Amino acid sequence: MLKKRKAKTLRILVCNDDGIDAPGIYVLVQELKKIGTVTVVAPDKQQSAVGHAITMSYPLRMKEFRKDGKFFGYAVQGTPADCVKLAVRAILKRKPDLVVSGINHGSNTAISIIYSGTVSAATEGTILGIPSIAASVTTYGKVDFRFAAKFVRKLALRVVKKGLPDRTLLNVNIPPLKETDIRGVLVTRQGRSIWNDTFDTRRDPGNKEYFWLTGGLDEADIDLEFDQAAVRKDYISISPIQYDLTDYAMMDVLKRWNLNDLIH
Repeated sequence: MLKKRKAKTLRILVCNDDGIDAPGIYVLVQELKKIGTVTVVAPDKQQSAVGHAITMSYPLRMKEFRKDGKFFGYAVQGTPADCVKLAVRAILKRKPDLVVSGINHGSNTAISIIYSGTVSAATEGTILGIPSIAASVTTYGKVDFRFAAKFVRKLALRVVKKGLPDRTLLNVNIPPLKETDIRGVLVTRQGRSIWNDTFDTRRDPGNKEYFWLTGGLDEADIDLEFDQAAVRKDYISISPIQYDLTDYAMMDVLKRWNLNDLIH
């Protein structure tokens, strides 16, 4: 009698940019443990809006992080991209089957994708040849992450089953609503809304001038094809994004500029 082959254990690497002690990553890990073996490698402190920065001129230090007296993961004195790179190249014995970054507290839509450490952790996973997901809940207020974590778990299984193209990751934004109030899931493109940045000029106790970044998002997206509009209308937004920033249409335009004239 033939023995039934044992199912392969799914290996999942989890990172974020809110820091290893953030509530979103904790809820996510508990949910993902239902479908595989989870390793957490995350920044030891808040690293929001660091983009895809990596540490080159300073040593990366890491220590075990415990939560409620139990080992939870590895806390790294570095950026989200550092964490994924370090995990895959130095900590893990085998490359993970999936990288999940989040759950971020606050949206990562439109221009915020460029700045996001959450998205950059997933991007680093993609660069290393691993299917990757970035997940955010679109509020900075108090939030229950349980529905978002459940949705990401189900999506993770779908990604493992279906696969993702090379150089492509999924950027997921989930409204902070009850499951029954979510209107559906939309496949979207990156929105065009941008931050209207301003700087408050302030004085420290020594009367030295410093600046504090503030401002708000200038909403430019109305159609539901865009991520920002979709979540505003109570849909979960899933955007397939790439790290190839080339403007291919502009390449053809530049070829007609007779650029060789510039060297004569």
